Amino acid sequence: MARVETRGVWLTTTDSKVFHSRQNIAEAMNFLAETGFNVVFPVVWNKGATMYPSQLMRQTFDIQINPQFVGRDPLAEVVTEARRVGLKVIPWFEYGFASSYNLNGGQLLAKKPEWAARDSEGNLLKKNGFEWLNALDPEVQSFMLNLILEVVKNYDVDGIQGDDRLPALPSEGGYDRGTVERYRQQFGENPSKNFKDGRWLQWRADILTEFLARLYQAVKAINSNLLISITPNIHDWAYKEYLQDSPTWLKRGLVDIIHPQIYRRDLFTYKGIIDRLVNEQFTATLSKLAPGILIKVGSYQISSEYLLQAIEYNRAYGISGEVFFFYEGLREENNALAKVLRKGPYVQVGAFPTLSDLNQGRVSK
Repeated sequence: MARVETRGVWLTTTDSKVFHSRQNIAEAMNFLAETGFNVVFPVVWNKGATMYPSQLMRQTFDIQINPQFVGRDPLAEVVTEARRVGLKVIPWFEYGFASSYNLNGGQLLAKKPEWAARDSEGNLLKKNGFEWLNALDPEVQSFMLNLILEVVKNYDVDGIQGDDRLPALPSEGGYDRGTVERYRQQFGENPSKNFKDGRWLQWRADILTEFLARLYQAVKAINSNLLISITPNIHDWAYKEYLQDSPTWLKRGLVDIIHPQIYRRDLFTYKGIIDRLVNEQFTATLSKLAPGILIKVGSYQISSEYLLQAIEYNRAYGISGEVFFFYEGLREENNALAKVLRKGPYVQVGAFPTLSDLNQGRVSK
């Protein structure tokens, strides 16, 4: 009998050639299916453009698709090739509410300057190189919701994925005139200049939670079997830094499957975070947890020992699955990590969990 577990991998446009041709996509899907994976998370939204021809983007920004892929539809190609080999497909909206990376807002804010997020000095909100759209603005939220629904309506996907930028906003933000006015109407005073003030943090986080609730309902109205997957940063750092209130999301049932980014380069730290998540945050929702594991970034490459021990540790806790960042890490050194997975933890066929599997609550060890 097949084991029920999430075996996923992110497909990126950065440091990867998977999307460069239909042939590359087909080859990657064959490889993943042969290795024992059962779900792919292809990027569909980054750098202010989509990985599919978008009517919404054409109408709003006059940019129909990432210029690199004009004349193609990489998302449609991924869906077709993944289906051919039995893989699930959950498109990943990588940039979320981020507008650009070190481009002063890029083409989105050049066209819609009123959509900019602002810090307490009134400057364009920037954190770790990313410039931000105002995720608290109803118009920006509607745009993001419609972008996601465009994918859900037009492609045969199994769900959609937000991440550490969806729903999210750096906690330094929220000082645009519209948001300040909304806060003042509710509390009779301006928000604190201390962007980590407790009430101000929670009030903004609640707006993002309500956005997720709207997104969840809208996607489920189209197809109740579609999964809402989120890969946030780790609580409660993510709450204080990016207004991501994942415990509330889980409590309210707004996430079907969640992949906290436990991107640590040593096993000891990884295990410590798993301990904390399982014992504090996922006491009643363990079946929804499939952590994100960093297998490659820049010159860093995970060792096969660390990878195997992390999976073993997950299973010992009753965590049935993980998602790897990112695909190219499996291909390094003549597919070394893929071979290790194929011979070890993925030797048995793994069935991707159904919605009822994910909603079981805490699975027994």
